Amino acid sequence: MTTDLPATPDLPRTEDEWRIRLSPAEFRVLREAGTEAPWSGEYVNTKTEGVYDCRACGAELYPSDTKFDSHCGWPSFDDAIPGAVKEIEDRGHGMVRVEIRCARCDSHLGHVFRGEGFTPKNTRHCVNSLSIRLDPAS
Repeated sequence: MTTDLPATPDLPRTEDEWRIRLSPAEFRVLREAGTEAPWSGEYVNTKTEGVYDCRACGAELYPSDTKFDSHCGWPSFDDAIPGAVKEIEDRGHGMVRVEIRCARCDSHLGHVFRGEGFTPKNTRHCVNSLSIRLDPAS
């Protein structure tokens, strides 16, 4: 994670400022690229319509109609809002994966996997519930 972000009036610029804004569990996942335990997140089985926002900065990330049941233990989406998520190669934990981060605040969301055949788009954004917040449709 970066320690300093470009000046954006409503975003913290240092990790210490993020630590004040986020709970310890949110900080561990969003800013330290942690992972919540499988099946523990509040959005694993949610079917509510709306938009999932970045829990750190509020940026819109995933429309609820892209969410699907992958039975992997974390919320899964087959597509993000264009430009909302950036992908970074992750060689941690003895494997090669693609990490996904919020394009606005650089917070860790989870990982993206391709070629599993779950949806016609053949993509699974495996996202920590602690990284997102559902804004229900009115």
